[in-house]
Order: sequence, then C-alpha cells, then structure tokens
Amino acid sequence: MTDINKIVEKQRKFFASGDTRTLAFRRKALARLKSAIRRNEKAWKAALKKDLNKSGFEAYMTEIGMTLSEITYVQKHLEQWMRVKFVPTPLSQFHARSFTIPEPYGVVLIMAPWNYPLMLSLEPLVDAIAAGNCVVLKPSAYAPETSALMRKIIRQTFPEHYITVIEGGRQENEMLLEQRFDYIFFTGSVAVGKTVMEKASRYLTPVTLELGGKSPCIVDESANLKLAAKRIVFGKLLNSGQTCVAPDYLIVHETIKARFLEMLQSQIYQMLGKEPLENPDYPRMINEKHYKRVMKLIKTEKIVTGGYGKEETLQIAPTILDHVTWDSPVMKEEIFGPVLPVITFKTEEELPEILGHFEKPLAVYTFTTKKTMENYVLKNLSFGGGCINDTIIHLATSAMGFGGVGGSGMGSYHGKNGFETFSHRKSIVKKYNWLDLPMRYHPYNKWKEKMIQMFLK
Repeated sequence: MTDINKIVEKQRKFFASGDTRTLAFRRKALARLKSAIRRNEKAWKAALKKDLNKSGFEAYMTEIGMTLSEITYVQKHLEQWMRVKFVPTPLSQFHARSFTIPEPYGVVLIMAPWNYPLMLSLEPLVDAIAAGNCVVLKPSAYAPETSALMRKIIRQTFPEHYITVIEGGRQENEMLLEQRFDYIFFTGSVAVGKTVMEKASRYLTPVTLELGGKSPCIVDESANLKLAAKRIVFGKLLNSGQTCVAPDYLIVHETIKARFLEMLQSQIYQMLGKEPLENPDYPRMINEKHYKRVMKLIKTEKIVTGGYGKEETLQIAPTILDHVTWDSPVMKEEIFGPVLPVITFKTEEELPEILGHFEKPLAVYTFTTKKTMENYVLKNLSFGGGCINDTIIHLATSAMGFGGVGGSGMGSYHGKNGFETFSHRKSIVKKYNWLDLPMRYHPYNKWKEKMIQMFLK
C-alpha cells in the first residue's frame, strides 16, 4: 500500500508540473508507445500464446494491430481535438465569446481484463496519454505472461512518475481502489464493476465501466444464411468465445432453424477441422475455473454439436445447444466461452420481450436483408452497439466510440470518444469590457423586465 501511495503521489506531482499538457509531449509519448509495441511484437505473440493459446495471426489481428491502428488514428487527429472549440454566444451575453477547452483529468487508473490483455490495457492507455494524463495501469493477474511483459515494456518506455504498471491480483486491486484517482477506467465483469463504482463514489471520482452481458445474434428468414453462419462462427469462436461482444445466444426465425444449424456446423468444420481441439490455432479457456464453469453450463442441455472439452489443455469444442429455455443455466449468465444456445422467434415484435429477459446488452447483431427488420431493431432495441450482417467488427474502428449502456456499462472510448472520456471540457465565456448591458443589475424595474423577456424566451 505504501508503494502504491508513493507512485500515485509521484504522478500527481509530475502532472502538476504541466509537462503532459503540451501537444509535443503527448505526441512524443504516443510515438514511443507505438515503437515499443512494434519492437516487441514477437514477445507479445509469445505471451498471448502462453496465456490463451492465441495464434500469432489472431494475436496481431485482435490485439497488436488494433492497438497500433488506434495510435495511428489518434496521432493523426490529436492536434485538432486539442483545439479550443468556439460556440455561439446568446445575445443576452453581448458582447462576449464562448468556447470550450479540453483539459486532462490528472492521474487516472486503468483496470484491464484478461481476455484481450494487451488491447484492453493499451487502447485506453493510448486515449489517456492523448488527453494528457498520468496513468496507473493494472493488467489482470489471470494473464500473467502478458502482464509481466507489459510491466517490463512500459518500464523501459516511460518513467514511473508518468506511466506505471502495477501487477497483482485482488489485493492490489483493492489497494488501488482505496487511492484517490481523478478518473477510473474499468473493463471487466458486472460484479467487479459495481465494486469499482462503489469505491469511486467515496471521492466522487468519475468512471467508465466497460462490462458485458448476453449479446444476442438475430437471424431472420431473409438473411444470406451461408454468409451469416460464417460470420457468426467467426465472432463466436474468436478467442474461444472469451470476448465481451461475442454473440452470446442465437435468436433465429423458426422457419430456417434446422437449415441454419446445419450451416453453422459446416462452418465450424471448415474453419477448425474435424477435431477442433487438435487445431494448434484454437485458443483455450483462461484457467481451470472458467473451463469448469462453462462445461457445467452445457452439462444438461441438448447438444447439436460439440459439448465436450479437454481439461489438460483447457479447451472446449465449439458447441451449439438447441431447445434451451429461460430457466436453463446457460441462459442465466454471460457464457464467455465457445457455446451458442439457440432459441427461435416468429415475428420481430417478439424481440423486445426476448431481450427483456436480460439487462441491456453490450452488442446486438442482426442478419437480415429486410429494411423493415433492420429499422425495427435499431429503433426498438437498446444496446451498446453492434452490426447489421456481421459480428464483432464495430469495435474495430477508431472513428466510432465503443461502450455499453445500462447493465452493460457506461461511457465509451476509441478515437475522439476516448480523448473526450479522459478529458474534462471546460466551458468559458470571455466578456469584453467596452459595453456593459445594465439589465441584470439592481434596482429592477418593469423596463428591465421587458428587456430580459426579449432576450430570454
């Protein structure tokens, strides 16, 4: 606790120096981070292989490359985001100019999860650097190889009084949450997110919570079924289902269910082979606890394909479940594994009731060629974000914010949204001295009241 106290105090002192506020400083920090990521690409891939059995391809596509892309986008637009933004001034405040100025919060805490331990640590770090903050970064202890490498690389790249990595588990998390930070950014489970928010309330610290939930995938009878099956299997099996925006369950039109389930099985076979657990590029569950949890969820369900695992390697075969009910264990929590339960629907009007069994999801995916269906989903269902005729990829663009709503989180990041998340925007009115309208001053009279009514109506 003493060491953590000292680190936070060092960062607070450094932030007070004003160095992090300049465009030149931020640009230099982003360039150094990008260089460090590129220079250690092989080491990142090796760490992710050990932690999650991620292939080098998947490690680059979903973690290294995504982070580099975010840095490039931020570098391109940062100067524009930092500019003073002038806004119209009401006539009642004549003569004056109104503008907003983005300023960094100060010392911020970023708490990252284990499922994408590089990207979900470094992308918010990129946004926090761009906004001019000092950062304490806490990666997950469940991905120890990536966490240790991150600490080493950040230490080599930045001084501790600017950016530092704190390793450890629950005890270190608790210690960090006892500190007074100027902003907390958390990615993880709903349960821990509630604790973070509770702790933050002690100091009225603003928070961003990137959580999860049961994100549905809707397939209607008009969809391109072969392509839909291909894209759903890709999104579901990415990182072996351990993705916060993975399709959690499938809502398929009753008239096409049998045909579509066959297509899903065919796509699993085409992507991973006859025996997926022998595919060297197929990721594993992060640890034994999560392996057993997911296996327990499917134990009593009707299995269409898969339904088995290999405890020695902590891998679970891609699994499709049919005839699930709302009382099925697999429908009671976010799955976070390569398991896809299937339910059916008849009309689009049923969808709000189906989704109403859960908190607002982080994502919704809709496969359709009907404009009416697309519009219905967008207008009537509340969710963080999503795709029409694809899965996952909406989080891969820095031009849009990514975040949840309601039970799936609050706040967003990526690109400009990330810059704004880690910035406070000050609103300023600059009043000129050559004219001073007398209406607001005592003594009040009917003439002044009429003048006020002219301006304020």
